[in-house]
Amino acid sequence: MPAATSDTSKITDYDAATAFLGEWGPFQRRVVFLLCLSFIPNGLTALSVVFLADTPDHRCALPAHLNLSAAWRNSSIPLEEDANRDGALVPSKCSRYKVENLLNYSERGLLPGADVNLSNVPKEGCLDGWEFDHSVYTSTIVSEWDLVCDQSWKKPFTSSLFFGGILAGSFVSGQLSDRFGRKMVMFGTIGLQVVTTLIQIFSSSWIMFVVLYFLLAVEQISNYLVTFVLGGEILGPQVRTFFSTAGVCLFFAVGYTLLPLFAFFVRDWRMLQVGFMLAGSVCLPLFWFIPESPRWLLSQGRVEEAEVIIRNAAKMNRIESPPVIFSPLKNEGRTGETRVHNICDLLRSPNIRWLSVTLWLVWLFSSEFLQTYEAHSCNSSDKFWGLHLQKVFFKYSVLWCYTTGTYSVSLPYIIVGSLTVLTGLLSLLLPESFGMPLPDTISQMQRFPGCCQKRPYVLSNTEAEENAAEEKSPARQL
Repeated sequence: MPAATSDTSKITDYDAATAFLGEWGPFQRRVVFLLCLSFIPNGLTALSVVFLADTPDHRCALPAHLNLSAAWRNSSIPLEEDANRDGALVPSKCSRYKVENLLNYSERGLLPGADVNLSNVPKEGCLDGWEFDHSVYTSTIVSEWDLVCDQSWKKPFTSSLFFGGILAGSFVSGQLSDRFGRKMVMFGTIGLQVVTTLIQIFSSSWIMFVVLYFLLAVEQISNYLVTFVLGGEILGPQVRTFFSTAGVCLFFAVGYTLLPLFAFFVRDWRMLQVGFMLAGSVCLPLFWFIPESPRWLLSQGRVEEAEVIIRNAAKMNRIESPPVIFSPLKNEGRTGETRVHNICDLLRSPNIRWLSVTLWLVWLFSSEFLQTYEAHSCNSSDKFWGLHLQKVFFKYSVLWCYTTGTYSVSLPYIIVGSLTVLTGLLSLLLPESFGMPLPDTISQMQRFPGCCQKRPYVLSNTEAEENAAEEKSPARQL
């Protein structure tokens, strides 16, 4: 993509230019509330797979026309030890006694146990499908497409593919929002989630479901990240801190706690998806009440549009705006050209390279801790309510559902505990961001390691100076 000329290098610091708006006026309150409101559907659907793909109790089905006595029909399923129930005997979920033998015993009038030793009766698989218990769920994708026994790998693969979509969306969302704008990508992904969920309701196969589920994950994380960035760029330093911590996480938690409530009243997975779709649709009208990021507009050279947004905000806050909001810097040397940045720039500049690597490691280890907690909760007996209500108390917004190790009960906790300590030590290297202005350029990023110290940076760096500094850097010359 060719570099585009821009006058953004002449614009003064955004926070200083918009300080006259104040911190917590009607404009800021409206933006915070509406943006936070859009996180509720994300929390509602983030772990919907727990209910969409839950496995009801099941057993091998027998042909309806089979002429078996009641005694043999009730004894058609062998008993097996259940490791999760201290070795108690439970009906097998994946095998049955051979039907031809059962017919023979039934026609001869023999009784199970009394006349026939069941341990000597040959077994076979569930050749006629399964019977699922419908006392908890009307249907799930597991009961819909028989994702049990030999096909049980498809259930965890569904979750894995969803989080693969989370990974993919994390890479593309930033590039898309830089290209098309924060607001457009935010509401574009909300609309795509609604459409994808609608199509997913009519899935005719498991393959169709998981492909759409992957796309839904890409759209969901893109919406989450871009909305987070939009709020951080519009709001001032103090309100930005509240929005990015308490605001986002609390509203996400509201959606998260609504999930078991939805699932309690809606026991069919398709109808549950209808509820998710309607929740997302409610957020679409917010398009007319949430502005585009003025910072992004300035980065695109659209100064007039950015000023219109700020003037409207001042009017809402009943504050008179200055005649010129984003004034050019005086004694500007040269304008230069704006180079289009991409994810590789996170590794090109020394001051942001190690920040990026450290943050990636912190995210990785923190996520690993929560995945183990999530898996432990998913395996608890009180799945329907206790599983979810306890999780609302985490200052983390997305908990991912994976499976714990089956070889050692204590090993996952030892590993995760060690990684948690390492995460805490790594976080000490990060620079302090509280009370600091939001940097606009790569050169304004604080140096690494920060060791919890505030190191003010110069906000007068221009785009031309930034590009010139990058061209002279050793990494760039290589």
